[in-house]
Amino acid sequence: MLPSVIAVLMLLSYTCGENPAIQVILTNKGLQYGKHTGTDWIQEILENVTLPDISGKFPIGRLGSVDYTLSGISITKVDLPEPSVEFYPNTTGLKSSMSGLSVALSGEWRTHYGIIHDGGTLDLALFSVSVMSIVELGKDANGHLSISSVTCTCTIGDVAIQFYGGASWIFRPFVPFFKGHIKGEIQSRICPKVEEVIVILEDHLQVMNATKNTLNWLFVTLNLKGELYSIRTHKEPPFEAQSFTVPQQHSYMFSVGMSEFTLNSASYGCYSDGLLQATVNDSMIPPLSPVHLNTTSMGQFIPQLPKLFPGLLMSLTVYAREVPMFSLKPDAVKLDFQGTVKAFAILPNDTQAPLFTLNVVSNFVFWTFWAEKVKIDSASFMVYSPLFTLTLIGSEVGTFQTDALENVVKMGIEMAVLPKVNGES
Repeated sequence: MLPSVIAVLMLLSYTCGENPAIQVILTNKGLQYGKHTGTDWIQEILENVTLPDISGKFPIGRLGSVDYTLSGISITKVDLPEPSVEFYPNTTGLKSSMSGLSVALSGEWRTHYGIIHDGGTLDLALFSVSVMSIVELGKDANGHLSISSVTCTCTIGDVAIQFYGGASWIFRPFVPFFKGHIKGEIQSRICPKVEEVIVILEDHLQVMNATKNTLNWLFVTLNLKGELYSIRTHKEPPFEAQSFTVPQQHSYMFSVGMSEFTLNSASYGCYSDGLLQATVNDSMIPPLSPVHLNTTSMGQFIPQLPKLFPGLLMSLTVYAREVPMFSLKPDAVKLDFQGTVKAFAILPNDTQAPLFTLNVVSNFVFWTFWAEKVKIDSASFMVYSPLFTLTLIGSEVGTFQTDALENVVKMGIEMAVLPKVNGES
């Protein structure tokens, strides 16, 4: 029951903001699907749980009392009914409850009365266990997403206990007392454990920013800032998210809408961290390519190059000179890229001699479309590049025309790169 709630909250715990770039809508239909899916998983988890030791005393009349400890108590079987999970608008949170839970456990018992010590094994069964928990979604004073326990109640209908080994026959008359005491002990520990899990989850959310979310009995809408950034050089991007809304589709379980801000903040983070650069050498060019990175092959585009640097391999340093920017259109995503290419000749002593510098202007369009497969809507895309230009901005080997080189590079992109991206054979 509670893990269902926690699993849903973990799913929803993205970064949030006042002007969101990502909007997530979880409908009641989706919440119920998650509940069904999580029930079997919860049962598997419970069957591997070991409970804390239970210690206490029980009176034996005028002879005083006997100290006891129940240890190594593990769950051997769980009869787990399906939990009830629903949105709880009164606290902008979730209400989860379960009734009729039965649990079989086994463990060991030890007793201590003066100098007399004894021990053995035990079987324990809990019947008609009911748990109800309400958690609230919100934000703390620092603007971080928070989850807090509003209320938790637990009742155990009955307890059956059987002792084995040692002088267990002596304690059988005291089983009714044991039942009441152990029932109270276990019952008092369940809600604190629930709240411990919520506190652990709260700690994980302290790095996330939050805003007020919308919730009613049909759906929950989370407005997420959706900013991605480098953990090494965290800089706020020089642009802001624009407002947008995702239409509510109650027949859907889960809807996600994303604006350009998320993609562009990731691009800005990579650019600021110096990640948008690469070195290209001839070993990366397909063997059957008509053009290779050496001065002889490049001589067909730059006639003076093989004369100045005969028979040498070349390398290219490619980097973005501005932040690549995404723009979202109906059924398409466009990426504008402006970069620079610096070419070098690799000299016999393994040093590099600069040859020329080119500016690159290109864009890529990702056409998206939907295909229905086995009642599941899945997104696919196709990429093409309608624009690619090269401009010479500096040369150590003299000027040259870039048209032919531009056409060859564009052809290589269209014939070698894009088919792989598009999954074509």
